[in-house]
Amino acid sequence: MAEYTPLHNDIEQPPSSSPTPPPPPMDVAGKSKTTRVASLDVFRGLCVFLMMVVDYGGSIFPAIAHAPWNGLHLADFVMPYFLFIAGLSLAIAYKKVGDRMDATKKATTRAVKLFVLGVFLQGGYLHGAKSLTYGVDILSIRWMGILQRISIAYLVAALCEIWLPCQKWRKFSIVRSYFWQWCVSLLLTSLYIGLLYGLYVPDWEVNVSNSNLALPAANGTQVYKVSICKFATPCSQKSFETKASVPCCFNFCQVNCGVRGNLSPACNSAGMIDRYIVGINHLYVKPAFKNLKICNKSKDGLVPEDSPSWCHAPFDPEGILG
Repeated sequence: MAEYTPLHNDIEQPPSSSPTPPPPPMDVAGKSKTTRVASLDVFRGLCVFLMMVVDYGGSIFPAIAHAPWNGLHLADFVMPYFLFIAGLSLAIAYKKVGDRMDATKKATTRAVKLFVLGVFLQGGYLHGAKSLTYGVDILSIRWMGILQRISIAYLVAALCEIWLPCQKWRKFSIVRSYFWQWCVSLLLTSLYIGLLYGLYVPDWEVNVSNSNLALPAANGTQVYKVSICKFATPCSQKSFETKASVPCCFNFCQVNCGVRGNLSPACNSAGMIDRYIVGINHLYVKPAFKNLKICNKSKDGLVPEDSPSWCHAPFDPEGILG
C-alpha cells in the first residue's frame, strides 16, 4: 500500500473553489500590456492622413487649404481633432490617479518637451526639407506654433484632470460629475471673449522692409496702393474695413485702428497681444490672410508693394489668443 504523507501541520487543506486567475499577458520586454482604445487609435491615424492630404494638396486645391481669414475649410479641422484626441487620452489616462504630485511632474515634463520640440521644428531653425542649411537668429525666432499650442492646452487639461474632483451622479452626470471642469472651461471662454472684444487696439506700425515684396501688380489696380514711403514722402492707403487713410514714412507704415472688438486681420486684439508680449519679430511671417484677394499675393508667395501695409505684417494663428 502507498505510504501516507501528511500535509503541513498535519491538516489536510480543502481544494480551492475558484481557480487562480492567470497572470496578465506579457510582451517581449516583460511588461504588462496596456489596454488601448482601438477607435481612438484609428481616429488618430485618420487625422494624420488628413493632415498630409491638406498639407500636400492644399496648394493644388485651395478649397481644402486653410481659410485665409473668415470661413472654415477642411484643413481647419486638423488641429481641433488633435486637441480632441489629446483631451480624450487625458481623461482615460487620469481616470484613477494615485500620486498627484508625481502625475503633475510627468505631465509638466511632457508638456515642456513638446513645447521645445515645437520651437525646434517651427521656430525657423530648419530651412525646409530641400535645404541642407539650418540655424535661426534668436531675435527673430518664432516662439509659438502648433505643437507649442497643443502643449499648453495639454498641460491645462492634465492639471484639471489630476487635481479637480470628479463625483459620480446618476442624473445630469456630464454636468454634475465634472462641475469644476465646466467652471474652468467657462472661465477661460469668458476671459477669451472679454480680451477679444473688450481690449482697445491702438494704431501700430509695421516694418514693410522686412517682408517679402514683389513688383507692383500688373493689373493696374489702384484701390489699395502705396505702402512704402520713399524719401519721407507721405502716402496713404485704405485699411481692411474702416477705409481710413494710413500715413506711413520710410519703411515703417502705420496701421490706423483705434477700435474695440474688430476682428479684421489689421485691428484684432489677438494680434495686438502677440505684438506686445511675444514681439512682432517672433510671429509667423506667412499667415494665411496674405492669401486674401486684397493682399494680391503672387504665385511665388510675394506680396506686392501696392498692397495694404498689414498684408506685410506677421501674424501668429497659434498665438496667445489664437
